[in-house]
Amino acid sequence: MPFRWSSRATQTLSAAALGGLLLASAAKHFRDPGFFAPVVPDYLCRDDSGSRPNGPLAVLSREEWIAASGLLEAGAAVGLLIPQTRRVAAGGVTVLFTAFLAGHLHALRTAYGPAGTPGQRRVHSLRLPLQAPLIAWAWSLSRRALKRLR
Repeated sequence: MPFRWSSRATQTLSAAALGGLLLASAAKHFRDPGFFAPVVPDYLCRDDSGSRPNGPLAVLSREEWIAASGLLEAGAAVGLLIPQTRRVAAGGVTVLFTAFLAGHLHALRTAYGPAGTPGQRRVHSLRLPLQAPLIAWAWSLSRRALKRLR
């Protein structure tokens, strides 16, 4: 007799898998922050050295942005595991992954600039398109949770 998954079991497994991915990424933010440094656009980074003026969005340093996004990912992972918060957490993850597109575009543009290396080009050429399935995955969880609540 074949085993049949219910839609609730499928959603729970999907949320747990995305939560696990987010927890792994959050841990990497603190273990290897340099991996994420190229993805934080310069216009978001506060420069306390005085070598360039800070724009209106430059409220945190690059390191603080990396830590904050790691904390957001960890919080979102926990939210995905709790059925009552899953829809809101999945919506937040969708917004977070969509916002990360700007950083990935910045990193890709830098990698293909004069200071970019072949390794950077390869990495960032792969990282940018990976955002699309991640956004779709998070969005599908927010939609499924909403349908289940109705």
